[in-house]
Amino acid sequence: MFENLSERLLRTVKNLRGQGRLTEDNIKDALREVRMALLEADVALPVVREFINRVRERAIGEEVLLSLTPGQVLIKIVHDELIRTMGEANAELNLRTQPPAVVLMAGLQGSGKTTSVAKLARWLKEQQHKKVLVVSCDVYRPAAIDQLRKLAGEVGAEFFPSDPGQEPEAIARQALEHARTHGVDVLIVDTAGRLHVDEAMMAEIQRLHTALNPIETLFVVDSMTGQDAANTAQAFNAALPLTGVVLTKTDGDARGGAALSIRHITGQPIKFLGIGEKTTALEPFFPDRVASRILGKGDVLSLVEEMERKVDKEKALKLAQKVQKGKGFDLEDFREQMEQMMGMGGIAGLLEKVPGFNGAPAALKEQATDKEVKRLIAIINSMTPGERRFPDIIKGSRKRRIAAGSGTQIQDVNRLLKQFDQAQKMMKKMKGGGLMKMMRGLQGRMPPGSLPPMKR
Repeated sequence: MFENLSERLLRTVKNLRGQGRLTEDNIKDALREVRMALLEADVALPVVREFINRVRERAIGEEVLLSLTPGQVLIKIVHDELIRTMGEANAELNLRTQPPAVVLMAGLQGSGKTTSVAKLARWLKEQQHKKVLVVSCDVYRPAAIDQLRKLAGEVGAEFFPSDPGQEPEAIARQALEHARTHGVDVLIVDTAGRLHVDEAMMAEIQRLHTALNPIETLFVVDSMTGQDAANTAQAFNAALPLTGVVLTKTDGDARGGAALSIRHITGQPIKFLGIGEKTTALEPFFPDRVASRILGKGDVLSLVEEMERKVDKEKALKLAQKVQKGKGFDLEDFREQMEQMMGMGGIAGLLEKVPGFNGAPAALKEQATDKEVKRLIAIINSMTPGERRFPDIIKGSRKRRIAAGSGTQIQDVNRLLKQFDQAQKMMKKMKGGGLMKMMRGLQGRMPPGSLPPMKR
């Protein structure tokens, strides 16, 4: 997400680095570039205009004109205004009510609404330790009810059965009564979507809202529809008292215009981002962290939180003890590391949170893909247990067999072995306090403030 916008903004700031002072002329040039970057990212025109005006007002003040580092000061202003545009802080889900707290999900067909219901149920169960009940009031698509039933089973949420022959309001009332009598903390209600905004759809969801009186009414929207996402959100906001937005499919959106437009146009905060197809791929929206990602500063806080939640601590401890004792880091360990990485939303999602990665060469970004990681895992899976434990025995005929078994080329097997060799050398350096030395060395190569100071 935001790849194109990041590249344009970082190039603009780079061009300013050679300037001794900022003048109104070079500020004008820089703002023209920022404006074009936002428009290309499919940010709504009224949002672009207001954003540029606010940046210009601050940029032509003494704060920038008298600065010795105009590029840095301008990027700080852009960073602050990005946060202001997307919302000052994380807007938490409001569950402060007599249980059950009702969350009504609205949105167009194909926006990822049913999947988002399951993702939110999982997040509430795992992060907030809530007992969650989900129900589908979409009586027009029997497949939607079946889909939610399956997803509820996958995420461990209770499913309230419904039938295409029932009235949506009757289903909602029955589910609410069941939630009240069975100690449910949160009831999440999936509603019918249409291919476009129409009066019948709006009237139905208004009736559901009246019947349920939800504490949260979340609008689910596909980020890849860009400006249309913001316009659709505005139409729903006019018909319903929305309390927030869930922006889906952000992992496939290189522009990010919807994230920058929705808050300004609807006045409602983005509460969650859908960052993939899996039911674990949902994260709370933090404007300051997203602004840092856009400007290539990474998002170390989200990265640490994600690792804390999703890394198998028992396996990580075993590997650490193994490395500490000087026992070999083998291909089984290497595969396990890659599988854990994939479980944390994929390598691309992780790397965009690493400071400086947006400014990395295109060739490096092309290598850092989930497709490449899956290929490496397939190659390791084609090896015998002995080959995984003792990679040095993998020579000509073995390489040919492994390549054939994994549907790859011998060059791919060679590339894997080279990457493993580099990882193995790094692990050897970690033995006996080497990790601290390595982190200190890494600190010198990272942008200031991106890593915590290391104690000596």
